Amino acid sequence: MARPLRVGLVGAGFVARIHADAYRRLPGQAVELRAVCASRRERAEHFAEEFGVERVAVDLEELLRDEVDLVDLCVPNHLHAPFAVRAARAGKHVVVEKPLTGAFERVGDAAGLLDEALGNADRMLDAVRAAGVRLCYAENWVYAPPIQKARRLFAAAKGPIIRVEGEESHSGSHASYSRRWATAGGGSLLGKGCHPLGAALYLKRWEGEARSGKPIRPVSVVASTARLTAMPSFKPGFIQTGWVDVEDWGTMVVHFDDGSVAQITAADTVLGGIKNYLVAYGSNAVVQANINPNTAVQAYAPAPDIFGDEYITEKIETKGGWTFPSPDEDFITGYPQEIADFVRAAQEDREPLSGGALARDVVATIYGAYVSAAEGRRVDLVPFLRD
Repeated sequence: MARPLRVGLVGAGFVARIHADAYRRLPGQAVELRAVCASRRERAEHFAEEFGVERVAVDLEELLRDEVDLVDLCVPNHLHAPFAVRAARAGKHVVVEKPLTGAFERVGDAAGLLDEALGNADRMLDAVRAAGVRLCYAENWVYAPPIQKARRLFAAAKGPIIRVEGEESHSGSHASYSRRWATAGGGSLLGKGCHPLGAALYLKRWEGEARSGKPIRPVSVVASTARLTAMPSFKPGFIQTGWVDVEDWGTMVVHFDDGSVAQITAADTVLGGIKNYLVAYGSNAVVQANINPNTAVQAYAPAPDIFGDEYITEKIETKGGWTFPSPDEDFITGYPQEIADFVRAAQEDREPLSGGALARDVVATIYGAYVSAAEGRRVDLVPFLRD
């Protein structure tokens, strides 16, 4: 029996907790949560106690000196690239939360941001390639059961996907780093749009590989962004505000090299709980994947305190009225499946289902969308793609 994969977690916040719980769901003794570090040591200590992590490291450097096989980066976007490169050079497999990376220095220069973001992405991919380790791109939508069911249905239908429509929206992130370009690398289009975009690019890549052995890839994008909470008539109260220099709404239309299209929308300005869905229109079938909300469970309460502390669903403003409680939100959004694949990829030395090639195309498309929004034109993505 192979020894457990030793995991070091960097970060002890919201996403780190989701990942830690997914590691704990794995059968048998597949993994050992070896170490954790965080910007606040007391937070890392509490995390270690809750999830049974063996030790608390002072920082990333100390964690990398430990006997860990895989480093799971659950840190703000601006730290993804430098931390991933350091982990790869230390000989560790790397899990990087979405988005893979971004651009944080050339704010206001859309074309410069595109170059910066792809430079960061390429440094990450080059580092893992040179070290002979695996980069696992934590895009959970790829693994979400509704998306995988859509893939299987189109495999059975044998017809092309001609249009994809997808959205992730809610009432706004509570993370302070998400409000500034220097730490987030963008607003809604990056932080939320990467989810439905990643799923759309994944489905088209899969379709091309299944049909001809070559992935279908994006070739152009046109986009628009806005800060809707800055409207003079906007009334604060339920929707998060305080966005400093990033958008809270964005939409893009992506064209693929086979002539198909994807329409992707993302927002931090939508009430009613998180809205995660994707519709794939084929030549002989249509599949709608409802990740959140879905109707597996429906509940009604005449007052918001009726259900007490029982969890309903992410980002909902009230528990009163009709709601859609998720029986297992992490499962339906793909987190346990994602982590299971990453662990097997590291153990078997193979590419994960969601890896560096998909991640880089997501970065190129979104930052191409920022150029489009800034300059009011369609952006040709072909010069920015990498084989």
